[in-house]
Amino acid sequence: MFALFQRRRTIPAEHPAFANLPVRPILLRDARTRAAVHMRGAFAPDRLPVVCVAGYHRNMSDFTDFADYFRLLGPRNWPTVLVDLPGRGRADNRQRLSDYGSLADARDLADILAALGIGKAIMLGQGHGGQVAMALAAAHPLLIGGTILLDAGPVTDSRGIVRLRNNLAHVTSLRGKAAEAGFRRMLSGDHPGLPDHQLDALALRTHYFGRSGRSRPLFDSRLIDLLKDFSFDDVLAAQWPLYDALKCAPLMLLRTQLTDQLRRETFEEMVRRRADATMLAIVGQGSPALLSQHEEIEAVAEFVFRTSAGRARKAA
Repeated sequence: MFALFQRRRTIPAEHPAFANLPVRPILLRDARTRAAVHMRGAFAPDRLPVVCVAGYHRNMSDFTDFADYFRLLGPRNWPTVLVDLPGRGRADNRQRLSDYGSLADARDLADILAALGIGKAIMLGQGHGGQVAMALAAAHPLLIGGTILLDAGPVTDSRGIVRLRNNLAHVTSLRGKAAEAGFRRMLSGDHPGLPDHQLDALALRTHYFGRSGRSRPLFDSRLIDLLKDFSFDDVLAAQWPLYDALKCAPLMLLRTQLTDQLRRETFEEMVRRRADATMLAIVGQGSPALLSQHEEIEAVAEFVFRTSAGRARKAA
């Protein structure tokens, strides 16, 4: 007999990455698996909430700096929802490995919006989170008030997949000071010049250190098992119909300068197909974007406020 709920991963109490991010569990359609959401701001009919979905194995803590500064901008206290999909952060693991995927995540995201009473939102998806947003737009276009894609597109660069898999395998084989140094080396490639204490904090967004000194993931380790068959020279099929589904609403495209998740030629084709999209390059960073610089957060906020105001005018 199945357990009533899937077994949750062990997460230390007061883990620093989750400070000031209390969550509400959301029961999904299988009636055993719970997602986790953090909500803040003043929800109102004339404000499109911003729903933030993190990268493949990552969680809502990647949006901490963004959410803290965003709430101070424009019409202050704008409604924001940070989401941990199954297998990430404080959400439950899925029962089967085959249950993971962007289409399943999109179905769950639709369930989350329904549970929260959100009929339309602006989706902010980084990496895999952007692919989930595209799948949601294809299946439920009426839920999409706008989309912000960050290092996300209709095809992921296989080089980034292989590097992620290999790096995580390496750091999990280390312990103590060697593990800390391993995370710093891994993360400094995407964030050159970032001081060690900030690299350490970034590492704690996806891992914690157990008593043995080994790192433990804040995600279902089976997610990495799904990447075992990828090679550097794999050419992945582009899902342009999913990207084209975003035509239902305004679009903002963000790409970090050093990312290995989204090829430049893919991004340029995305821009060509959506000449109306707002574009922004984030200089000196790779994936995941830190989303901590005021200029880039202000640019996102301007897009959100403009998009929400445009919808309000149409409804008037």
